Amino acid sequence: MSKRSFASDNNAGVHPEIIDALKAANEGHVVAYGDDPFTARAVKVFQKHFGKDVAVFFVFGGTGANVLGLKAITNSYEAVVCAETAHINVDECGAPEKFTGCKLLTVRTPDGKLRPEDIKPLLHGVGFEHHVQPRVISVSQATEMGTVYTKSELKTLARFARDHNLLLHVDGARIANAAISLNASFKEITAEAGVDVLSFGGAKNGMMYGEAVVFFDKNLAADFKYIRKQGMHLPSKMRFISAQFETLLGTDLWRRSAAHANRMARLLASELEKIPGVKLTQPVEANGVFAEIPDKFVPALQKKYFFYVWNEETSECRFMASFDTTEADIRDFVALVRRTVK
Repeated sequence: MSKRSFASDNNAGVHPEIIDALKAANEGHVVAYGDDPFTARAVKVFQKHFGKDVAVFFVFGGTGANVLGLKAITNSYEAVVCAETAHINVDECGAPEKFTGCKLLTVRTPDGKLRPEDIKPLLHGVGFEHHVQPRVISVSQATEMGTVYTKSELKTLARFARDHNLLLHVDGARIANAAISLNASFKEITAEAGVDVLSFGGAKNGMMYGEAVVFFDKNLAADFKYIRKQGMHLPSKMRFISAQFETLLGTDLWRRSAAHANRMARLLASELEKIPGVKLTQPVEANGVFAEIPDKFVPALQKKYFFYVWNEETSECRFMASFDTTEADIRDFVALVRRTVK
């Protein structure tokens, strides 16, 4: 059996309950492209969590969810404001810009969070035809730095967006971890906070594959079925995504998996900060731990437990906990760090 690592929650396997759901869905024939009972039930589960009026569309992956969700609410002469560290800026190979035609306007922020005062300077060219027109604020929940927007912070951003004729998009690849961190329902940190469009992540919380694009105003989704098809994210055998979501959100699996990952991250952080020479750089609010480790020790540690160096200049490293991370994994890794970092 291969050893678990701390590189990414994408590196984890599939939760056994999700495997069971896939097996159960693999019986007989159903109509393709989402006109099936699995998808109908999964949409109802989403509506139970987010509100009965939301529009829900399933796609293959997170990049597709983000790109197509943004495509649906922008024109090519518009811009999306995001943190410099945002996944749409750093880790999607320019896909948002290529497929939406929009420019990304990035903001440097120490903790991955956007605030109204960060965005205001980017609005000076509104109405001026020589400048791209800001249209969307996109935030990650949890952020790429492992931090979490509070309900109050999200509401403040949403009010700012409304006041400036902007929309609020959330990259929710780890929104389950954020909800657990805040002890909040999904609805409280989306619909009730003023979010317009959400990319809801499943793969990082134990699913095999599949994400969802959730529109809180159905008018914004009027043409999305065409956008999804043209964007090559209409699954023919959609039941295998839908069945996963039905199990993840129709039971407490999402909560159990995210809570465990968050708890393992806190345990890892508490043990690492006891080691001289290791310095935590961000508060641990979800399932990510960020710490500076002297760069000369990093290669030896990576050989045993793979992880990513987040900032080469400062030797800041990122460690991600998953639904299947164990206390034994953490004890073994921490012992290795203690032996290595001297």
